[in-house]
Amino acid sequence: MRIIKRSGFNFFMAVLLLLSDSKAQSDSVAFYTKHMQDLFDSSGIVGMSAAIVAKGKVIWKEGYGYSDLDTRKPFLTSTIMNTGSITKTFTGVCIMKLVEEGKLNLDEDINTYLPFKVINPDFPNDKITLRHLATHTSGLADRYPFYDDTVYVYGRKKPEALGSFLRNYFLAGGKYYAKENFLPYKPGTFRSYSNIATGLAGYIVECVSKKTLQAYSKEIIFNQLNMKAIGWSLNEIDIKKHTKLYKRKGAELTKQDWYEGITYPDGGVRTTVEELAKFFIALLNDGMYENRRLLRKSTTDELIRFQYTDSNRPVNVPSTKKLNSGIYWSTKMNGAAMGHNGSDPGVRTFMLSDLNKEVGVIIFFNTSMKDDEEIKYFNIYTTLCKLGLLLNK
Repeated sequence: MRIIKRSGFNFFMAVLLLLSDSKAQSDSVAFYTKHMQDLFDSSGIVGMSAAIVAKGKVIWKEGYGYSDLDTRKPFLTSTIMNTGSITKTFTGVCIMKLVEEGKLNLDEDINTYLPFKVINPDFPNDKITLRHLATHTSGLADRYPFYDDTVYVYGRKKPEALGSFLRNYFLAGGKYYAKENFLPYKPGTFRSYSNIATGLAGYIVECVSKKTLQAYSKEIIFNQLNMKAIGWSLNEIDIKKHTKLYKRKGAELTKQDWYEGITYPDGGVRTTVEELAKFFIALLNDGMYENRRLLRKSTTDELIRFQYTDSNRPVNVPSTKKLNSGIYWSTKMNGAAMGHNGSDPGVRTFMLSDLNKEVGVIIFFNTSMKDDEEIKYFNIYTTLCKLGLLLNK
């Protein structure tokens, strides 16, 4: 009898503790949800959407504000937006799929795959590899202001194809060629974030696959993961679902026209947080989304593996624990997170997880702000991380 009573008592206490824990968690979730809303309301950002992923699924998603301020159209988790440099992870997966198939080698001279030669004039005998391109150690530079002034195309057809632009930029005698297109560092020894190097990597995918990057990524990524609201250009997506873009400078808010890029492998993908979540889950889950395989586990491991070590650390990287790079996959937030961010006119995006791949956060903001206001984005990101950890308990 005593045993039965004790069992009943223990069961009753367990229920009370469970209810207590559940209430505490519910109160905490409510706190962070309200805090999140307060941060957004005070940010000056026009619209955003976010999703949290854990255990191979989306555990939370929400939209805030407007995708069109004039019409008060809400920004939803199904709203389409430029992903900015998160695009680079798609280019990275395309590279790794060709590596998986034996058609590319990360450590081969890129000139093996190109119809023109790319040679750093300061180091003519040193090869540049795909691994260098993907870890931002190639020595190929975005020459400013030329790069920004040339690659963004507003409201008109792109004036030049990707391959033609790259040939003119990197090949001696090309109309865009300049010594400043290259850094005075031997390939593999210096980290310098390079968009145009990613354009070159995407062009190599096209040369080797004999398909456009749009067609190849649709075949191996979009179709494989059943991603439908996604594309590399405005004519590939439903314009009616695409957010308007804005720029804020202090109290001044202006509209940002839609644009495309000649070097689209570095920032051309447009999609929703719902669709991007499928892709992110696959990368965090050994290449699998539900029962769909994106890459083999070993290939995915190599893609997200941090490539800098004490023996090959770029000279300007003080700590490989705080800053590192996979194949278009980086450490962020001072070594506390990994994935990729994006930043373009009217665009700020996050696709980051903790280093243990337990909780991932995706955020789209349709408003770009000055560098001194970046903290507003990161405060929202940090709050969503805390919410994700609570929901994943």
